[in-house]
Amino acid sequence: MSLAKNKAISLHRQFKFQWEPAQEKYVLLYPEGLVKLDESAGHILKRVNGKNSVEDIIKDLEQAFPGADLRQDVIVFLEHAHEKGWIDVE
Repeated sequence: MSLAKNKAISLHRQFKFQWEPAQEKYVLLYPEGLVKLDESAGHILKRVNGKNSVEDIIKDLEQAFPGADLRQDVIVFLEHAHEKGWIDVE
């Protein structure tokens, strides 16, 4: 599956993204439990706000982490998140 790079991405309404101090990491909360996210996933999902597109997220991350080629990793993660139902494409 390939995400449209210019469409806004939002968190699916069933999920809540937050920092979990007890876990010392970002998590996705949902009615049946939670998904622990690694640091990279947290940085990506922090930028999923219903307005940013895949391209916006990539550009923002490349500004935050200069010199890193993040495009492919971001796309792969967002496709995975979409397949899991964590995010919606507007």
